[in-house]
Amino acid sequence: QVQLIESGGGLVQSGGSLRLSCAASDRTVSTYAMGWFRQAPGKEREFVAAIIWGSGSTYYADSVKGRFTVSRDNAKNTMYLQMNDLRPEDTGVYYCNRPAIPLPWGQGTQVTVFS
Repeated sequence: QVQLIESGGGLVQSGGSLRLSCAASDRTVSTYAMGWFRQAPGKEREFVAAIIWGSGSTYYADSVKGRFTVSRDNAKNTMYLQMNDLRPEDTGVYYCNRPAIPLPWGQGTQVTVFS
């Protein structure tokens, strides 16, 4: 069964930056698009950003536009999320998955932003 592996989270001060990575255990898994999602304590998981694997077109939630950048490395079959100007409200567990027909969710990576 394919596993999604997120990494790169951590503890960072407000205004700081982090870069998340997402890889699939099975490099042959087919995907048209991949996305980042996050879940804050006591809240539902929400969409953060997505990228169309072939074209590289990107989409963002309004709350992160201008601060976060999603990208992918086709050769490594890896997706990234560069997060700049982090705010306490960005705190949560970050997950990657296909926006449509999701794969089993991974463990996620914790991002904690303190002021």
